[in-house]
Amino acid sequence: MKKFKVVVTDYEFQTLAPEKEVLSLLNVELIAAQCRTEEEVISVCKDADAIINQYAPISTRVIANLENCKVISRYGVGVNTIDVDAATQKGIIVANVTDYSVDEVSDHAFALLLSLTRKVVKLNSETKNGVWNFNLGKPIYRLRGRTLGLVGLGRIPQELAKKAQSFGLNIIAYDPYIPQEVANQLNVQLVELNDLFKQSDYISVHAPLTKDTRGMISDEQFDLAKKELFIVNTARGPVIDEAALIRALQAGKIAGAGLDVTEYEPIQPDNPLLKMENVIITPHVAWYSEESESELKRKTAENVADVLSGYYPKYLVNPSVKEKVHLKEKKLYV
Repeated sequence: MKKFKVVVTDYEFQTLAPEKEVLSLLNVELIAAQCRTEEEVISVCKDADAIINQYAPISTRVIANLENCKVISRYGVGVNTIDVDAATQKGIIVANVTDYSVDEVSDHAFALLLSLTRKVVKLNSETKNGVWNFNLGKPIYRLRGRTLGLVGLGRIPQELAKKAQSFGLNIIAYDPYIPQEVANQLNVQLVELNDLFKQSDYISVHAPLTKDTRGMISDEQFDLAKKELFIVNTARGPVIDEAALIRALQAGKIAGAGLDVTEYEPIQPDNPLLKMENVIITPHVAWYSEESESELKRKTAENVADVLSGYYPKYLVNPSVKEKVHLKEKKLYV
């Protein structure tokens, strides 16, 4: 019996043991690569039956060159590395993992917010440099009674809303896809994006990166913001127009930013954000804990195992592919 060829295009993990364990139940040859370009992906994946992807480009050109591929499963929620439309047209299932790091990302977003509002990083640096002076953190404002605006109100920001409410924050959100009754249950007021920037003392960004959301936060929004505004982004860097963010920070239009994601990753060494003391930057780590990494890797591989076993995956990104690909619905997931 011919083995299924499954290629991991690229990965930052120290081990692929969870993937191997899941796929060991099938007749699979697992190939680990570290592709960076379209050419490298095409070379190793051309005859693959399935692809597991992290950051390597799965573009229209790559997909056109896939001869046997049945499923592309991505580590994570976002699928901006994959041309989903091209995959759908070719009858390739695209899958992701939407629920592996809800606690981690919401915790990290709130950690960045608390660090900014309490001036933790700045005061830590000053103290370690021999300056013992709380006045260097001024002004610091009480959180209770202030307003946190959420850009997006999916799983992660819903969890963040609950955590922030326990600190006494009022929550508003912009999300044109969330039903009013969901917002009501969360005690969250839905507003338009510009109104969110007018009203918020703090903003946390959780929108996926699509053609509609790329650069959706730009000069227009920063011009409406309070000068005391701190903005946090744990979603995707390009959702915020980074040049506009830099201009707003340099002009003092907002108070600071906490970024786990940037327009280019790793961040370029000459990026002005690196020299701003009112900006905290972490290396796209919000998703990570030991538990979430193991869960992510296992569920990403389970998407592949499902499809190769004749089932639609639990985390199906492109349901319209069902018009071309007829598999069984898997009723029970462990």
